[in-house]
Amino acid sequence: MSAKSISTQGDGKTFEQLRQECLQKKKLFEDPDFPACDSSLYYSQSVPINFEWKRPGELCENPEFIVGGADRTDICQGALGDCWLLAAIASLTLHKETLARVVPNDQGFDRSYAGIFHFQFWQHNRWLDVVVDDRLPAVRNRLVLLHSASNNEFWSALLEKAYAKLNGSYESLKGGSTLEAMEDFTGGVGETYETKSAPTDLFNIMKKAYDRGSMMGCSIDVRASKPSEAQTASGLVKGHAYSITGLEEVNCRGKKVKLIRIRNPWGQVEWNGAWSDESREWNVIDSSEKKRILQNSMDDGEFWMEFEDFKANYDKIEICNLTPDSLTDDTKRKWEVNMFEGNWIRGSTAGGCRNFIDTFWTNPQFKLILKHADDNNDKCSVVIALMQKNRRALRKEGLDLQTIGFALYEVRETTGKEAILHATYSYSYCDEDHLGKDFFRYNGSKARSKTYINVREISERFTLPPGNYLLVPTTFQPHDEADFLIRIFSEKAVICLDRSIQVDNSGQLEFQEFKVFWEKMKKWIMLFISYDTDRSGKMSSYELRIALKAAGMHLNTKLLQLLGLRFADENYDIDFDDYLTCIVRLENMFRVFQALDKSKTGQVNMNILQV
Repeated sequence: MSAKSISTQGDGKTFEQLRQECLQKKKLFEDPDFPACDSSLYYSQSVPINFEWKRPGELCENPEFIVGGADRTDICQGALGDCWLLAAIASLTLHKETLARVVPNDQGFDRSYAGIFHFQFWQHNRWLDVVVDDRLPAVRNRLVLLHSASNNEFWSALLEKAYAKLNGSYESLKGGSTLEAMEDFTGGVGETYETKSAPTDLFNIMKKAYDRGSMMGCSIDVRASKPSEAQTASGLVKGHAYSITGLEEVNCRGKKVKLIRIRNPWGQVEWNGAWSDESREWNVIDSSEKKRILQNSMDDGEFWMEFEDFKANYDKIEICNLTPDSLTDDTKRKWEVNMFEGNWIRGSTAGGCRNFIDTFWTNPQFKLILKHADDNNDKCSVVIALMQKNRRALRKEGLDLQTIGFALYEVRETTGKEAILHATYSYSYCDEDHLGKDFFRYNGSKARSKTYINVREISERFTLPPGNYLLVPTTFQPHDEADFLIRIFSEKAVICLDRSIQVDNSGQLEFQEFKVFWEKMKKWIMLFISYDTDRSGKMSSYELRIALKAAGMHLNTKLLQLLGLRFADENYDIDFDDYLTCIVRLENMFRVFQALDKSKTGQVNMNILQV
């Protein structure tokens, strides 16, 4: 939580610098990066309502940033379909230390007010500081999006605006997973449970998560042909995100009853069954117990229900843990985390899932070396989380979440340079040791994600024997592009070797005379013919890595991705002329850079190829 945040403002200025400039000029801040105009609201349609952008001082007499402490009653949903975000914000208010990070307390409507506010979000292993002005969309002097139950309180509305700016527009916040926002508020690790197939001790798992400060949400699936956000007879809403705000056990007629407290971000519409606000069940428990649990119960969207009723009515639970510790045991571990990034690029590294065996092997590959088991165990605890990056912000370009998953393969003992690493656990990005099609054709996965799904992040917890493994993250379909981040958590200390920026120095091509060149040319032609299986005069760009390797040229994944983008057509094929142009240019690059680097250092440093 102490990591320094990075300013996202286009001019590079910090919140404090911008505020001081405005105070000196006696002018309220107007954000040039997220202007008060229609494009900040919607990107796919014209604005359906005649909005006016109003500052809090134009909406009430005595605006305040926070009134009497930020709590979950400050979150009332407006006209935007972002209940998933609001459910996460409601959970955020239960964790004051985390809230203080996301909503800094160095701002308000006092003497330092300059029409500027800031909020902090975790994005892809970085904390970002997002600045906004306080002009908010209103109709007839009333906020129409997220707002507080108090008309003069504005922290929640401004938080929503900052999150909209982070993702490109308010419209980009329509529809999503509560877990996504929870992770952006904490940098935590997400887990999901299906209530109908959950462990028998689900209540204990959730109680432990609550006690550890985890954030939780839940939802009811929408069945086919049924409208989303349709209200049931019991007062629950399908396809709607709720936050989980408490778990208790009470004595009722001589037996323990498990209860769960849930909040609807609408601020109204509640469960009307057993243990609801006015139900008779409350009359048969101890009065002091009733007072403690119900407190000031009102029609505010928050309600209690028996846990068995909860499991029967809700389908999915999302839990964001602040550490990767398992919720199924009491062991507290010191976790190490490593993160690295990659890309799926059509024509080179977007191979799709194993259903597409001809291209699956071209996906990025990461090597995991598990040297020693956990303390007091003969296995290694590993949590793997695969996240696709920036997809919400790309909606305005017609892009959305890809369907993603990953597989883990056991591989033979590592040799060469890595054998001298006395690492407890390490990973490397495999370029020179990139395993080919035959390996995956004849070897099954050791572990994998439970499913392929179009969510921002999938995470799985594994207990594996020590050994060498290969992690292959993929989209479901080949040719689907996205940037991704992988987080790997392990109990033991980590030494990391990332070879995504290395090139094999054995790929040396020297031009001495035409005869040698002509021999090479014949070899290149034969290679092309061998991969032009249908004699169409073209080869698949996914086969370029093998062809170049056979020609003695070992390139890293970044360069192969660029070559695919440069020379492949819309069907991910490379014709003979482009193939020959590519391979001749590569030879010249090897020769020129080898000569230049040798003349300066006496050694060949092929990393220069990436300049």
